[in-house]
Amino acid sequence: MGKMFNTISGKQIDSQGKKIGMWFFLYTEILFFGGMFLLYSVFRSKYPMDFHFAATEESIVLGSINTAILLTSSFFIALSISAIKRGEKRLSSCLQLATMVLGFAFLVIKYFEWNAKIMKGIYPDSAVLLQKSKGTILFFGLYYVMTGIHGLHVLIGIIVISFMLYWTVKEKVTRANYARLENTGLYWHFVDIVWIYLFPLFYLIT
Repeated sequence: MGKMFNTISGKQIDSQGKKIGMWFFLYTEILFFGGMFLLYSVFRSKYPMDFHFAATEESIVLGSINTAILLTSSFFIALSISAIKRGEKRLSSCLQLATMVLGFAFLVIKYFEWNAKIMKGIYPDSAVLLQKSKGTILFFGLYYVMTGIHGLHVLIGIIVISFMLYWTVKEKVTRANYARLENTGLYWHFVDIVWIYLFPLFYLIT
């Protein structure tokens, strides 16, 4: 009995340690994105009209669809964690797969958004963009950097979830050992929250 108690206690401590580690990592990510949001705020306050008119190039429809996609994916990853806690391996696996599919859908839409602008010659250091006002150049510079870094985080999240899915199928992520999936969920929620801030900054200031 004592040995079993020590084993359970050890797993709980290990789980808490992993969760603390994930929160520390997310804290550094918050500082990183917070710095970019601060930079955006400074330039927007300096060039309000340029930012206003530059934002008309953004598709509110596609931005809204991507917002709905990420919110739904966040809901699915949360449900997958609840499912594995109940020992429902198959359901959890399906929900993880659905989260990945939605993540890919987000990236595909973002690709078409980027491609539409690039086809118009609106990209960093392009001849078309360099002819525009300084504020417009800064707007699109921030747009590509911030949405690009966010997209990279989405891609990393998809890769990590794919590992979680594999480990769930192989029963390395189970009802008794789900800390890794829970931490992955925290990361995915963070990625979604960042987009919730990016969406109004670049799409809803028109």
